[in-house]
Amino acid sequence: MKKVLLLIAVSLLMLGCTDASMSRISSYGNSAKITCYSGGKIIYEGRSTGKIKSETSSDGYFFKDASDNLLKEVSGNCVIAYDK
Repeated sequence: MKKVLLLIAVSLLMLGCTDASMSRISSYGNSAKITCYSGGKIIYEGRSTGKIKSETSSDGYFFKDASDNLLKEVSGNCVIAYDK
């Protein structure tokens, strides 16, 4: 009986989540494509090995680059597209 109640509770909580929230949860840890722009021109384009983290109180991000396994830090107008 406890398992059924737990399943119902989790189901009800999931109904309250938006598509964006569910996508964010399901993409946790996935790699992503990062494209940063300045003046309408691409200044950085790369791919992460996993989740991209954002800097607190900043417009910056940091991640491990898949091409050279180095830590990269970028800031500004960046588009991050996570893999499914």
